[in-house]
Amino acid sequence: MDDRTAVFFLALALVLAVARLCGAGARRLGQPAVVGEIVAGVLLGSTLLSPTWGVRDAVPYDDVQPLLGALANVGLALFMCVIGYETDPAFLRGSGRTALSVATGSVLLPLAGGILVAVPFAAAHGPSGTRGFVLFVGVAMSVTAFPVLARILADQRLNRTPVGRIAMAAAGVNDLIAWACLAVVAALFSDAESWRMAFLPVYLVLLLGVVRPLAARFLRRRAHGTADTAGAVVLVVAGLMASCAATEWLGIHFVFGAFVFGAVMPREGSEERMRVAVMDGLEKSATRILLPLYFVIAGTRVDLSTFRAAHLGGLAVMLAVAVATKMAGAGLGAAAAGLPRPDVLTLAVLMNTRGLTEVVILTVGLQLHLIDAAFYSIMVVMAVLTTVMTGPLLPSRPTPSKDDRPPTAAQDRVPAPGRGRG
Repeated sequence: MDDRTAVFFLALALVLAVARLCGAGARRLGQPAVVGEIVAGVLLGSTLLSPTWGVRDAVPYDDVQPLLGALANVGLALFMCVIGYETDPAFLRGSGRTALSVATGSVLLPLAGGILVAVPFAAAHGPSGTRGFVLFVGVAMSVTAFPVLARILADQRLNRTPVGRIAMAAAGVNDLIAWACLAVVAALFSDAESWRMAFLPVYLVLLLGVVRPLAARFLRRRAHGTADTAGAVVLVVAGLMASCAATEWLGIHFVFGAFVFGAVMPREGSEERMRVAVMDGLEKSATRILLPLYFVIAGTRVDLSTFRAAHLGGLAVMLAVAVATKMAGAGLGAAAAGLPRPDVLTLAVLMNTRGLTEVVILTVGLQLHLIDAAFYSIMVVMAVLTTVMTGPLLPSRPTPSKDDRPPTAAQDRVPAPGRGRG
């Protein structure tokens, strides 16, 4: 008798329960819930679901793990679509130069610092040679965890503030550059199909010139017709999944396909209430169930079994360089854009978040034999620590008043009569 279906539902129940408990524990410690969910995944992967304890031999967990991972990726895509929709294009037009300045600083300085600090480690940890190793480490050091940052901003209620939107825009540009650099490194030192990146402009033109007008027309008709919200959600999700598939094929992580799809959704016009209902439906399904599942499942893939006490020196060096170059680069970029000092400090801390994006890139490097398992462990611990320190290092900001506080993503985004949108 095949028990895979039963194991799938049992594993899903276990992961959701542990994610809830660890997320609540992280909040009590002053950390965003996402940190607890990542730790929950690492604990599950290294203890209960570890081959050492025999669970994988007793139940077919390895058979259902891809199903859990696929479900988790859907949750992340839904969440990033909502985040993209909540990014006001009018604000980006006014702050695009600021976001670009922050992104430039947060990429160039860590990239240079990573290349320099990697040179002494290349002989011992670079299976494919020095050049590939140092270039890859430079790219890895320049990463900002786009999805994790989005979750931290949402948890801290910064996602709809000016500094939060600058951070999101800068992180998006940052990681687009990082993925492009990774594609170049992969093309130089592997057989990766980096030529697909050439189709990125075509993808963006199709979204802006075809998808956006069609979405506006579709939502307008639904708003004036039978108001079939369920049907609208299905079609929006179908378009979202197609956008995610396109960016994955291009060699960019699917979170950018989800974010850009949400960002190009029309915001003005008579279809406002229909669009709000659709986005609220997406967010409720993503943030309450599927998104915590993503962070836990991703955490179970982190293998720290190769980390040893002898690697503490290397970890200390990499952590110090990673934090110093990232925060200094982002801070200098923000200061050059003329932001006030509190916003400069906040952006410097936020851009230091690396999290699971770093883990994904490190896994690619390990698969391409650009780094070895020992250095992979050092970099994974560094990524987790830079994410954990984000909450405690964030400068305290004044709590907005009831009238000035921006609405949460789950609240109605339609302004009341006579009141503009915040």
